[in-house]
Amino acid sequence: MQELIKWIVGIFVLVLGIPIGNYLAKLTREELKSGQSWFKLIILFSFIGAVLSLILKNDFLLFALLFIAIVTSRSLIGKRKILGKKTQRKKKKQR
Repeated sequence: MQELIKWIVGIFVLVLGIPIGNYLAKLTREELKSGQSWFKLIILFSFIGAVLSLILKNDFLLFALLFIAIVTSRSLIGKRKILGKKTQRKKKKQR
């Protein structure tokens, strides 16, 4: 029972990473442009670490690394959406 509660809380925290990543994408547009390759490396290392922590059965490390990967990836996805909206607005203004 205690293990189940730990997993439920962990999954809830991971789901919270989605709106946090979207919010960070709106706040840090300039940093995302210049550091996009670094963000991709962070995502890659977070997933590799998550797999290793799953093998080592370290739940805390697993959820921490997955949270980092989710927030970072949502920031990059949010950046694409924000930049896409800007280019659409510029095209409409040019017409």
